Amino acid sequence: MAIESLIAEIIGGAIGGTAGGKVVKDSDLGNIGNLIAGAIGGGVGGQLLGGLLGAAGGDAAGGLDIAALAGQLVGGGVAGAIVQIVVGLIKNKLLAK
Repeated sequence: MAIESLIAEIIGGAIGGTAGGKVVKDSDLGNIGNLIAGAIGGGVGGQLLGGLLGAAGGDAAGGLDIAALAGQLVGGGVAGAIVQIVVGLIKNKLLAK
């Protein structure tokens, strides 16, 4: 696993988390909360997805594969959005009582 892959997943997760908090209003954790939840979700989710699919990590041929990094960015974004929405909904439901 190359560090570039992890960075792409974290950045994608942060973007996805921020977008998820704005799209699903009941899950909003604030700007920083959305960013952190998304980044964690993107990093962890990207690692799990890469392990399940057997991703090469972007450096299989000794160079940087732009398509693989773009895929990791998108995968991290989706995982980040999902984690942020789930965490935001749970947190906001618990505080509403």
